[in-house]
Amino acid sequence: MAFIMIQVGGIRKYGLKHHLQNIVPPGIPAWLLPIMIPVEIMGQFTKPFALCIRLFANMIAGHIVILAFISMIFILHSLFVSPVSVFFALFISLLEVFIAFLQAYIFTILTSLFIGMSIHPQH
Repeated sequence: MAFIMIQVGGIRKYGLKHHLQNIVPPGIPAWLLPIMIPVEIMGQFTKPFALCIRLFANMIAGHIVILAFISMIFILHSLFVSPVSVFFALFISLLEVFIAFLQAYIFTILTSLFIGMSIHPQH
């Protein structure tokens, strides 16, 4: 969705032809264009993909840590570990809520930054 909104924002502002011309910065020597065009096109896909992976990894990491703490009860076959495991699992759950809000904020800021870069190119 972020990729689509970045492209739609640039196309609405400049039209398809000029938006595609904005992908490569002006003033690039002609001999660099065969290198820069594929790099810039890959960058258009990489930025939103990196945001998605970052958000997914942070969400999954918290779940894995909680599962590890709860699994310690069964792995160690001891009820003496359970209060500590449950306490740490609850702590990580609260930390995970904070990290989820923080990552959502970062995702939103970076997506709006990328949309702004699409609407207002550097030249």
